[in-house]
Amino acid sequence: MRQVSRLIVLITLLLHIGSLWGKTPEGVNSEDIPISFQDSLDWADYYFNIHRYKKAIPIYEKNLGTTDKDQQIHIFKKLALSEAAEENPDKAVSYIYDYFKINFQPNFLMHEGFDDIRTTENFKKISGTVLPRINTWSIIYFFVGIIGFYVMFVLLINKKIDKQARNLIAFFVFIHSLFILNICINNTNYVFQFPHTYLMSAWSAFLYGPLLYLYFRRVSQSKDFSLKDLWHFLPTLILVIYLLVEVYSLSGTQKVSLMLERLQGGLNPGDSAKLLPLVTLKAISLAVYAYFVHLTISKSNGELTKRTRIWQRNIYRIHVGYVVAYILFGILIIMGKNSGFFYHAPIVMMSLMVLYVGYAANVQPDVFSGLYAYTNQLFPKYVKSGLTDSLSMELKEVLHDLFHNQKLYLRNDISLDMVAEKLDTTRHNASQLINEHFEMNFHEFVNTFRIKEAKKLLEEQNELNIIDIAYEVGFNNKVSFNKAFKKDTDLTPSQYLNNIRKQ
Repeated sequence: MRQVSRLIVLITLLLHIGSLWGKTPEGVNSEDIPISFQDSLDWADYYFNIHRYKKAIPIYEKNLGTTDKDQQIHIFKKLALSEAAEENPDKAVSYIYDYFKINFQPNFLMHEGFDDIRTTENFKKISGTVLPRINTWSIIYFFVGIIGFYVMFVLLINKKIDKQARNLIAFFVFIHSLFILNICINNTNYVFQFPHTYLMSAWSAFLYGPLLYLYFRRVSQSKDFSLKDLWHFLPTLILVIYLLVEVYSLSGTQKVSLMLERLQGGLNPGDSAKLLPLVTLKAISLAVYAYFVHLTISKSNGELTKRTRIWQRNIYRIHVGYVVAYILFGILIIMGKNSGFFYHAPIVMMSLMVLYVGYAANVQPDVFSGLYAYTNQLFPKYVKSGLTDSLSMELKEVLHDLFHNQKLYLRNDISLDMVAEKLDTTRHNASQLINEHFEMNFHEFVNTFRIKEAKKLLEEQNELNIIDIAYEVGFNNKVSFNKAFKKDTDLTPSQYLNNIRKQ
């Protein structure tokens, strides 16, 4: 019907124009044309097609009140192109926003009609924000996000890790990866192509601290998760309810319109409308739980193996680095600034966290269990061993006496067979004893005592030189001594001695 109606109007209009043959549009007396024709879209399109934009614009504007969506789309497109042709970039971009809010087709920005305003500030802003793009940061974040999901999967299927511990740390990695992938989508502007990814990771803003704290509490203090621990997730529940009502329940078109309104107002379209309170509360949550994690680690260091303690300290340091970077980012947000460096700094720290956890998951998964590092799970080669728990503890006491009191490690001919003979057990049992109780092999175990003795001699600053000390503590040559010493202290014996003398 609409096409037939337009055809009738067009025929009638042509008849009137025919009666005015020989006159230019400027020469036509408006009294000769019916009012209904003067304000019609066909008359506006006629002026547009002959590049009389100043005459076309007011007619298009008079028709903006139409409720027909197709006509609205047509009018906004023509108005944007007309204002661009008249070199009015602000008005042209304003109509582009209106057009996108009802029909998001970013390729419209590539129209040649915008060539005259393409280099203006407003046009570059909208085209640089809605047109898909790929940059180095987005590629890095994409691959880190994918790696994070793989790490989560590896952790969940690893039955050697305590069940509660692996679930907590896997979920911790998951929310990091989801956030990083969200940033990648925002940076590439694909959030406009897939509007339901808008704020897709915002629901987890208050989970980073609680998950890490509950994980450390589990593996360091042997505490089970209980119902009373659910209060840690109360802020997340409130945030999820808010996001469901205000954001997640919106249609794709509504989300695009919401992002465009933020962009038009000079804000980052990928951020929440409640960015300031959200950033502030998240920063507070991160800082508070970082302190809780610190207390948890400090109370249990003595009960964990050296390798596990190192791993936990590194995880904590990365997390603190993220907290500091995020707080600085929050301060800039409050000040109304958005520095590129501080925008990427928290995400880089999150990426480092994902990659480090991934490294540990593949290389030393036993560190995830802490106090729940079950013997048979960590040392499957000893599952069929005849070394019972009671015998293992008895032999451990004897081994303690051999190395702490008798200082068997000072002998330069010490061997695993010699230790097994002293323990009155097999070589296999002696190796299992050292591995299970101290998480190191025989040579590492012996060198630990030797280096401790060597540091004691160096600190006494006696007349012995370094090679004499090496022989004194059981090493057969200076090279082996230097290598073992540096592995334990990150310093050579000479550097260690110089540090002592400077004190």
